[in-house]
Amino acid sequence: MSASIYIDGKYFEPANATVSVFDHGFLYGDGVFEGIRFYNKRIFKLNEHIQRLFNSAKVIMLEVPLTADALSAAVVTTVKNSGLADGYIRLIVSRGTGDLGLDPRKCKKASIVIIPSELKMYPKELYDNGISLITVPTRRNINESLNPRIKSLNYLNNILAKIEAVQLGYEEAILLNHDGYVAECTGDNIFYVTGGVLYTPASHYGALKGITRDVIIDLAKEQHITVVEAATTRYDLYTADECFLTGTGAEVIPVAKIDARVIGTGGPGGMTRKLIDAFKKLVAREGVAVA
Repeated sequence: MSASIYIDGKYFEPANATVSVFDHGFLYGDGVFEGIRFYNKRIFKLNEHIQRLFNSAKVIMLEVPLTADALSAAVVTTVKNSGLADGYIRLIVSRGTGDLGLDPRKCKKASIVIIPSELKMYPKELYDNGISLITVPTRRNINESLNPRIKSLNYLNNILAKIEAVQLGYEEAILLNHDGYVAECTGDNIFYVTGGVLYTPASHYGALKGITRDVIIDLAKEQHITVVEAATTRYDLYTADECFLTGTGAEVIPVAKIDARVIGTGGPGGMTRKLIDAFKKLVAREGVAVA
């Protein structure tokens, strides 16, 4: 890969792409980020990702040093410089360089980093046959502590849950909120089908309002499928006819088992397959072109 990593208006080769050890994104996880996909030199849902980034930044009182249009243009140029046709973009805005204290006022200007890369989220057989999930002890952060809708650089909550899943031999885990309701997985939103209705946990139960989550909701409504954002328990998941996960990295992946319970037929269900097909068609035709 050539000089394709963007740091504050300049481009660097991966080996030379560095930030200060005094950057508060590194020291404290003080910043926000987005993960964005591009397919066949078209960046999928770029505007939606940029808007969510600015929303996250506003909530933590972080001033993004570029306008939304200028930031979008920087993402497009960075992907073009990478030479990749398909891949993943990590867009980061940190509080910037300060000192070893917590005070964000010591950081005079936020820093922007854009990293394009290839991505393989899960093995192909899991997309074909379904992934197995396990519920882990780590609970989702409560909204009053660190609202999960803020896509912040502080991902330790998710990482701890991921560690627990990996230790138990699983690729992905279900996070419950402090009341015991299903929130989401460590990196994905979760959907389930019961009686022909598509359900997903409402965001106020601790779920990130994922871009792919919103795309699937829209695609389902286009197919006249009833979609309900609901309070979800593990019982609801165990007894569902189908279940699948969505995420920018994971895209749409069926779920075969949860906590050793077989979901439906133990593989991709009919509605899941239809929505996967619709999603693939959408990403093939939509997106901001990389000239």
